Amino acid sequence: MVALGSAVWLMDLPLAAAAIEAPAPQIYCIPVRNLEIAKQRVARNDPAVKSSYEKLIENADTALLAQPGSVMDKTKVAASGDKHDFFTYGPYWWPDPRKPDGLPYIRRDGYMNPECKIGTDNIAFTRLLNNTEALAYAYYFTGRDVYAAKAAGLIRAWFLSPDTAMNPNANFAQAIPGVLFGRSEGLIELRGLTRMTDAAALIDSSPAWTKDDRRAFRHWLEMYYDWLMHTKLSADKGSTENNHETWRDVQIVHFSIVLGKTDYARTFLQQEFPRLLGMQVANTGEQHHELVRTNSLGYSLFNLEAFFRLATLGEYVGVDCWKYTAKDNGNLASALDYLAPYTDPGNRWLGDEVVPANRDRLLPLLVQAYDQNKDEKYENLLEKFYGDGPDFWRLQWPYDKSKCQVTGIK
Repeated sequence: MVALGSAVWLMDLPLAAAAIEAPAPQIYCIPVRNLEIAKQRVARNDPAVKSSYEKLIENADTALLAQPGSVMDKTKVAASGDKHDFFTYGPYWWPDPRKPDGLPYIRRDGYMNPECKIGTDNIAFTRLLNNTEALAYAYYFTGRDVYAAKAAGLIRAWFLSPDTAMNPNANFAQAIPGVLFGRSEGLIELRGLTRMTDAAALIDSSPAWTKDDRRAFRHWLEMYYDWLMHTKLSADKGSTENNHETWRDVQIVHFSIVLGKTDYARTFLQQEFPRLLGMQVANTGEQHHELVRTNSLGYSLFNLEAFFRLATLGEYVGVDCWKYTAKDNGNLASALDYLAPYTDPGNRWLGDEVVPANRDRLLPLLVQAYDQNKDEKYENLLEKFYGDGPDFWRLQWPYDKSKCQVTGIK
């Protein structure tokens, strides 16, 4: 049997090319212009994106076989007793060996307790995000309704069908046995909802995503947004001063834009982004609250990814986050400059690393930064380490190594 990916790449070029003229989807995790350029590169069989495109289609074809998952599938239940409530455990909390029942659990930062993934919503939600995203992007690139129909079915099962829908809150995320039924840090586990709204936007032109689906999903998002903006659990993230707060703000800005509250998103970002920089980024680029972690490089990357996401969202509402500098001169460029040398695997990270970070995560950040300032040091790192591969981000953040330039951005 010929894989759909091979068929699309080698035989259906007119289909992909014709789809270029479709209206741009309302996505916000990346600049929509990047997506349009990626489609053009796919249509002309550009070798620079061939492997990443084929891997995307392979993943989408696999997702076609996946059973729709839901919060009802877990074997453990939140303290509410309602399976519709999203439920996970804090990943770094373990039974206290000094106590017969292990309660209350104690924290071992950086050491993930496998229990957090067993019987909870953790793995199923990650699978939902990856499968739906792959299907939605595959539909965008190929125009094949089979991908959109499957993506729509996955979204319905998790969010819309009354028998299986998740309640629109994170009240019981990252529970700690013997300590808390749910905590504010759990909000970060739903950061992937931003990818879901992009996925829905990518299949919006398909008849498989109906007017009723669109209306129902928006209603779910409105209820989640109301919880996000008004619950004490979410508000408590405003005092953490680390990646949890940055990713909370990503959700606030993203969903404000999705729901048409662009004025609020703009004002919030204008006020909040400088505050975050001032709290988190030193003039020499260190992210203090991430460097104290036992996986300090990984968390520094994780937080910087959130900062860059905010900068991308700023483009949609007219806020140039790249120009902001905190009172002690910390900004996005300095934060990246502090981490950029570690793109080279030969440079030893001197901080704690229980689990070595994937340093390739720096590459899309370097592409974005080079787009902004054409800094030669970013170009040199990209020239040396960009390489080739099937990574999905290569479709999202296109870079033409042969020309030493970002392709199609601005």
